[in-house]
Amino acid sequence: MKVILLEDVRSLGKKGDLVKVNDGYARNYIIPKKLGVEATNKSINDLKLKKASEAKKAQELYEAALAFKEDVKDKSVTIPIRAGEGGRVFGSVSSKEIASAWKEQLGIEIDKKKLVQEEAIKALGVYNVPYRVHPKVTAELKVRVVAAQ
Repeated sequence: MKVILLEDVRSLGKKGDLVKVNDGYARNYIIPKKLGVEATNKSINDLKLKKASEAKKAQELYEAALAFKEDVKDKSVTIPIRAGEGGRVFGSVSSKEIASAWKEQLGIEIDKKKLVQEEAIKALGVYNVPYRVHPKVTAELKVRVVAAQ
């Protein structure tokens, strides 16, 4: 019997897969536990439509991420931080401060969890901070750290 899986089943397949199983296994385990449905013409067509719509949504998200990357390419924010003599900084600039600066200065809302900082910014200067907009797209956010007056 062919079955379309509604959830991931260990050693059988992932959600949305069309698999062939024994009739008894399908009737007594997979279908009653709502792990899958019998693969009829209607259910196969529904699966194809669902996969097509998911692919379209994924493509739209990817294109939106590319547009965001192009939009922020030439923009930058300035973050003032207390500094002592010789440009020595007290503390560091966190991802939370970077996200709030982008919101305040440019009106662009970014998620601080998607900022990829290997190490904290502990000196004055201009930094390019990687921002994971999409699994395939990483934008560079320009951050200018200056001494507070």
